[in-house]
Amino acid sequence: MKAKRTDSRNRKTAEAPPVNAAGVSRPLMVQATQVLGAVLAFDHPADAVLSRHFRENHVLGHRDRGFIAETVYGVLRRLRWLRRLAGAQASVRELLLAWLARGEGWPMRNFEGLVSADEREWVGELKAREMDEGSLAERADLPDWLAERLLAQMDEAELLALAHSLNRAAPLDLRANLLKGDREALLARLQADRIEAAAGALSPHAVRLAGKPALQKHPAFLDGSFEVQDQGSQLLGFLVQPRRGERVVDFCAGAGGTTLQLGAMMRSTGRLYAFDVSERRLAKLKPRMARAGLSNVHPTLIAHENDAKVKRLAGKADRVLVDAPCSGLGTLRRNPDLKWRQTPESVAEMVLKQGSILASAARLVRPGGRLVYATCSLLAEENDGVVDAFLAAHPEFRELNAEDVLARQDIVLATGKRLRLSPAEQDTDGFFAAVLERVPADA
Repeated sequence: MKAKRTDSRNRKTAEAPPVNAAGVSRPLMVQATQVLGAVLAFDHPADAVLSRHFRENHVLGHRDRGFIAETVYGVLRRLRWLRRLAGAQASVRELLLAWLARGEGWPMRNFEGLVSADEREWVGELKAREMDEGSLAERADLPDWLAERLLAQMDEAELLALAHSLNRAAPLDLRANLLKGDREALLARLQADRIEAAAGALSPHAVRLAGKPALQKHPAFLDGSFEVQDQGSQLLGFLVQPRRGERVVDFCAGAGGTTLQLGAMMRSTGRLYAFDVSERRLAKLKPRMARAGLSNVHPTLIAHENDAKVKRLAGKADRVLVDAPCSGLGTLRRNPDLKWRQTPESVAEMVLKQGSILASAARLVRPGGRLVYATCSLLAEENDGVVDAFLAAHPEFRELNAEDVLARQDIVLATGKRLRLSPAEQDTDGFFAAVLERVPADA
């Protein structure tokens, strides 16, 4: 019996695929290629493709998942450069090898045991290949149309700096839940578990982590002491500035990251309506509410921005946030596939939708109440264009200075009248926000 068990262990050892110096095996390379191929079809968001693959291959370890995800996102970020380097007709496998060879800088020994002799020769040639500088869009790793739109808003040097920042992975920010404890207490808990963390530079509730540890099972997450939320997103809550006992509406709540922040700032008092057109997204909000200890949030499914449930609150809301659906181009550090999936046509459709949503949400605001319009887009037509058109059509609203609103809460940030955040300047996602107020009846 003893010999039989030993043989079994030996067979398992023999069956384990060999790995290279970077800990990557042939089967893992095959999986990475398969996932990358599915992502480059652009039929579904990259994060959804990855999530599905990991669910279907749940035996993958944390390190293997990390290799697949980082490789896929690396190719997406530098896709235009890689296609110039490897050839416009390069296969998915060749793009992956090109990224590892030139993007990750793998030495030739890392390819031993993973590629064929022909591929090894091709990789060697690729590593020595030189390229000309290319067009501005090529240097920025952006589609031509997007580079042109951004160049109309900034000079070439600013565009390249922005593009460089968008092609880096985003840091991981947390928001301390004030209902469960302050930021200092959260920092102490994380540091006690040897998780390197520091106070965020922008938001008083933010904690920035040095790495990206798995936090889903951390006690501080399970008991609702924090949520994952970019610092730029956290500033939207301070622009809304909800108070205890108020009636507040998060008009496009989604899965509710900002909703939870608003509820905590209200100390779970008053009524906070979380509107969204997606039942699936609202379903994800409910367990998060419970974990956060919130009892004042009312998730509300609406069919569209003019739903009867919306009209019932006309003129009754103290604060309304419109974190509008948008192109998401400010989140390219996290969602690099968006720059290849969005088009001028999809942006134009989005702008029409944004104007309609903002006009509908504005009806809810009482005289003297506040309306905040925000996007995670970098494009002027989704940001200033929408706000300017709204103000021209709605003289009953006036604009407040976002910088002053934040300063009154001891957040000193040179934003100008409208909040503009950039990964190149603030190391956040790209955000835009304007703060509007319905003119009081006696003004």
